[in-house]
Amino acid sequence: MSVALLPSRGAVTESADMMSMDAAARHRIADYYEHGLQRGYVRGKLATDPVYAAAAALIAVHPLPLLDIGCGIGLLGQYLHAQGCVPEYIGIDHDPRKIDAGLRALRRAGIDHSLQLRCGDGATAQTLRGHVALLDVLHYLPEERQRAVVEHAVRHLAPDGMLIVRNVLRESNWRYQVTRVAEFFLRVSGWMRVGAQHYPSADELRALLEAAGLEVTIRPLHGHMPYNNYLLVAQRKR
Repeated sequence: MSVALLPSRGAVTESADMMSMDAAARHRIADYYEHGLQRGYVRGKLATDPVYAAAAALIAVHPLPLLDIGCGIGLLGQYLHAQGCVPEYIGIDHDPRKIDAGLRALRRAGIDHSLQLRCGDGATAQTLRGHVALLDVLHYLPEERQRAVVEHAVRHLAPDGMLIVRNVLRESNWRYQVTRVAEFFLRVSGWMRVGAQHYPSADELRALLEAAGLEVTIRPLHGHMPYNNYLLVAQRKR
C-alpha cells in the first residue's frame, strides 16, 4: 500500500478553515454535557482552540479509524463525528471522571454506539489501526515515558496513517511562560491530576518521532490562545 504524502502547511490551513464549526454546532455539542462548568469549557474550547478543526482537516483527506490517546472527555471524537470525517473512534484516558463525563455526553447525543471511550493506560494495546492522536499529552509525562508512548502510538498506525500530535514546545518566549503558568493552575484546580513533567523542545520531539521511523512536519498552532502550542504530523517514511 502506498503511503500518503504529508499535507502541505497551506493545504492544512485551507482545509482547517473548511472544517471549522459554527456556533450552533458548538453549542449543540456543549449541551450534551451535564454540568454547567463542563458546558462552558466545551463551548470555550471549540470556539478558541484550533486543534479540532486542524485534526478534522487532516483526517478528512484520508479517513481512517482514529485512536485518541489522552482523550479527556471525548471532545475530539464529538467534533469529528459532527464533521462526518471519522469511520471509527476509540478514546483512551486514565482519568475515570473524564471518561464518565464523556460517556454520558455520548449517550445524550445518541452516538455511544459510534464512538468508544475507555478508561485505561494509554500504553494498553488496542486492535484499532489507523490514525493516532496525542493532543496535549506528552508534556504530562517524564521524558522516557514520552518515548514509550510515541512508540506505542506508532504501533497503531495504519501504513498510511498519521500520528497527529499537539503539544507545548519548550522555547524562550512569552507564550511558553504563559503556558507554564496556565498549567500550574490546571493542576492546583484539580482539572489535571498530574502536572506537566517535561516540555520537549522542537528538536527533541522531532528526533523522538524520527527515531520511530516517521517523517515529521511541525507548525505553530496558537489560534486565539496565548499558549505555545504546535502541531506535529508524522507518517511512516516512504
